[in-house]
Amino acid sequence: MKFKTLMIIKAIVCLGFGPLLLFIPGFVLSLFGMEICDAASLTAKEYGASMIGGMLLAFLARDAVPSKVRKAIIWDFFIYDLAAFVAVTILQLQGVMNFMGWGIIVIYLFFSVGFGIFLLPNQSTS
Repeated sequence: MKFKTLMIIKAIVCLGFGPLLLFIPGFVLSLFGMEICDAASLTAKEYGASMIGGMLLAFLARDAVPSKVRKAIIWDFFIYDLAAFVAVTILQLQGVMNFMGWGIIVIYLFFSVGFGIFLLPNQSTS
């Protein structure tokens, strides 16, 4: 997969979830079988805002030429998606989310592998 394609997919996913988490977190969390409280609402809204920032970074950097800055962006998204993959997998295995949680796990795994591939030695990041 090309870098630009991966970044566009990342931007689309963030666009799909970010505003929803920011503005209607209760609805989004209920889709995953979770109840909302004040702490969950705050956390979901902050995460939604973060996803909007990630969307902008992914979209605006989609045409970045190979450089130290582009490598830093790849590292950022790789670590973020890998950490989220581990965290959400643990929550899913603990029964915090319904079956829809597996979809989130697949998304984080996709991006972890996708960005991880660009970190391999001699990997073209075009």
